[in-house]
Amino acid sequence: MIAFLAAAILAATPAADAAPVPDYGIAEGMCHAHEKGPALLVTAAGLKDRTGKLRLELYAPNDTEFLADDRDLVRDGKVFRRTTIDVPAAGPVELCVRAPHSGTWSVALIHDRAGAKKFKLSSDGIGFGGNPHLGLSKPHADVSEVEVGQGVTRASIRLNYRHGLLSFGPLEDAK
Repeated sequence: MIAFLAAAILAATPAADAAPVPDYGIAEGMCHAHEKGPALLVTAAGLKDRTGKLRLELYAPNDTEFLADDRDLVRDGKVFRRTTIDVPAAGPVELCVRAPHSGTWSVALIHDRAGAKKFKLSSDGIGFGGNPHLGLSKPHADVSEVEVGQGVTRASIRLNYRHGLLSFGPLEDAK
């Protein structure tokens, strides 16, 4: 059953054996100094450690497009925005992604601990807008939504990591 969650998450990351692809959504999603909006400024909470990269992704709020393959979304002219940062060694961790317009968006935050651009269920973390409880299947878009206003909207997303064989949730001793 945990394979459902892994498959959903992997859909949003390039395959390991696929040819290198451009970083889809990065140019459209980059926040600039003194951003006027609409944009989403996310504080990453519950990091397991300070390694690797964080990827914040913004999707249309429907189950068809949420966590769909980035190449397909871009090819089909669908909304997809992404921003990536190296995890800072200390201090608060914030990522900013631009939205095409104010409104409701589904959001995913991935902690790629190895920086490999491929989600590893055994070690990487993931969180969603709205901080839903994660079960053994991918969350629906509506529980991963954030309302983005005309300016910069702040939100906090708690990361979840695998515990044991079939459990996935936030860490109590997170950084």
